[in-house]
Amino acid sequence: MSTSLNKSSHCAYAIHLHIIFITKYRRKVLTAEMIKRLEEYFKVSCKKQKCELLEFGAESDHCHLLVSFHPNNNISIFVKNLKSSSSRLLRKEFKIELSQVYYKPVLWSSSYCVISTGGAPLEVIKKYIQNQKSPQ
Repeated sequence: MSTSLNKSSHCAYAIHLHIIFITKYRRKVLTAEMIKRLEEYFKVSCKKQKCELLEFGAESDHCHLLVSFHPNNNISIFVKNLKSSSSRLLRKEFKIELSQVYYKPVLWSSSYCVISTGGAPLEVIKKYIQNQKSPQ
């Protein structure tokens, strides 16, 4: 992962988010094939929203995404789009397997976790801001 800044027409940014989704009722439904497809879905969905999926990993009941996030996006809307599109596509492709576990059209729990990552520790940034030379 590069710490270099991305550039847009009017800003430079480096926003990295660690996002975690869990399956509804924490059911262990994700197979190796489903996880492979999820990564592909997430890559496409991120690209559509000017973001980049940097890393992806999953187990049978949850997945982790490391995303380079574009500042034009709203985090909650971005996450909603990731969850809804991946759920819809996976349920369509693996209808038989998932319908044996979920009777309703669901895949993900309504909750999620988002953690900002990278950059200097908060204490270093606080000291940097406090040491700015204000005009006299």
